[in-house]
Amino acid sequence: MIFLFKGLILGLAVAAPIGPIGVLCIRRTIANGRTSGIISGLGTATADMFYGCIAAFGVNTISDFLLHIHSYLQIIGGIYLIYLGYHIFISLPAEKSSKARSTNRLEDYTSALILTLTNPMTIVSFSAIFMGLGVGNTTGKYMSARFLVIGVFLGSILWWIILSELVNKFKNRFDQRKLNWINKVSGIIICTFGMYSIISQIK
Repeated sequence: MIFLFKGLILGLAVAAPIGPIGVLCIRRTIANGRTSGIISGLGTATADMFYGCIAAFGVNTISDFLLHIHSYLQIIGGIYLIYLGYHIFISLPAEKSSKARSTNRLEDYTSALILTLTNPMTIVSFSAIFMGLGVGNTTGKYMSARFLVIGVFLGSILWWIILSELVNKFKNRFDQRKLNWINKVSGIIICTFGMYSIISQIK
C-alpha cells in the first residue's frame, strides 16, 4: 500500500503545475461550473494513468514509438491549443441548455485527454521516477507498479477536484464583463502555449 501512497503524491505533484490544461480547467470551471473543470481533469488524469502504465510496466514498444513521434504529437497538440484558445477568446458567456451541457461534458473530457496525450515526454518523467522507486518490468513487482499507477491517477484527479472546488467558490464574484475578460485572457494564454509548443519543435 506504500506504493499507492507514493503514487498519490506523485499524481498530485505531476498535475499541480499550472500549464495549458490548468488554465483550461480554471476557465471551464468559471464559465460552466465545477463539474466541467473536474471532468476536464478526469481526462488529464486518464492520460497520466495511461503513460504511467507504459512506464511502470515497461511497454517499450509503445514507449519508443510515442517518443519517436514526439515532435509531431507536440505540433498537433499545439495546433489544437491554438484552436481552443481562439474559440475561447471569441466566445461569450451564455446560459446553456441541458443538452448543450451534456455534449460539452464529453468535449471537456476528450479535449483534455487528447491534449495530455500529445505530450509523450511524460513517459520519460514517469520512467525516471519509477526507476528511482525501484519499480520496473521485473517479476514480483507488478503489484507494486499497479498500486503506483492507481495512486498516480487518484492523485491527479484529486488535484483537479481541489482546483475546481476552489475556483468554483469564487466564480460568483465575476459579472458578465469580468467573464468576458477572463475569456480573452485565457484564450491568449492558451494560444501562447500552443504557439510555443509548435515553435519548440521546429528545427
